[in-house]
Amino acid sequence: MTAHTDALLQLQALDDALLRLEDGSLSAAQLNDQARAAHALLAALPERYGPVLLQLLDRLESSALFTEESCSFSQSDLHTHLHGWMAKARAQLVD
Repeated sequence: MTAHTDALLQLQALDDALLRLEDGSLSAAQLNDQARAAHALLAALPERYGPVLLQLLDRLESSALFTEESCSFSQSDLHTHLHGWMAKARAQLVD
């Protein structure tokens, strides 16, 4: 497999993991671990993508500590931002 193919596979796995987080079958910590291990994906994207993803994941994991939505840790907003990050990453990889 090529590095590009590995990156696309890791992106798809991360997208699937986000869906599993949303249905409750995966924890924020597990998603965070999986994303941080997606080395081929992060290496294939422009440098700015890594810090943005890690910031979103840190905020998501922190939001898991709260049982209710708070204005600074809205889980639904973070899910939306992560889906947006993945869409932009996919566009970078297929262009």
